[in-house]
Amino acid sequence: MTLINGLETDNLVKVVGQVKENWETGRTTWTASTTWKGGFKVETCSRDFTLTADEPEMLCGTNTAANPVEMVLQAYGACLSIGFAMNAAVRGIKLDDIKIELAGEIDLPGFLGLEPPENLNMDKLPGFKTITAKIKIKGDADANTLKELHEHVISTSPVGITLSRPVDIKTSLET
Repeated sequence: MTLINGLETDNLVKVVGQVKENWETGRTTWTASTTWKGGFKVETCSRDFTLTADEPEMLCGTNTAANPVEMVLQAYGACLSIGFAMNAAVRGIKLDDIKIELAGEIDLPGFLGLEPPENLNMDKLPGFKTITAKIKIKGDADANTLKELHEHVISTSPVGITLSRPVDIKTSLET
């Protein structure tokens, strides 16, 4: 058993081999559910894990948890960190540290259903206009190898790719 970055690389290589052997094993569905808890508090669940969402006081929340757009940034950062740890491990690169700082700009008029004045150059659509991620990584590889690792991780991040393109979203309502 080879352990790099806290990951068993033999198992990682085995999973990749299984998907290569049978592409259908690579088709996965992930699920989540939410339950409103009053005000802006929402409980979110996936598998056996529960998170709470809330809004900051500036948006009339109680500031008890990250809000959904902050969770999107957190999800992207976590996905990148996991991608770095995994891809470095299978390349035999020992990482000492990964730090990622993320920021995203959202104009509130779209969320609030308002039409912003033309001179403010605000987007009337809710959602991030830009997301920046500043990645600091330390490991036992040279700068060029870490740059190649970075490019691979960015190009294979499921959360990053999801954020960067339109996704077919279907919703239904039951009353």
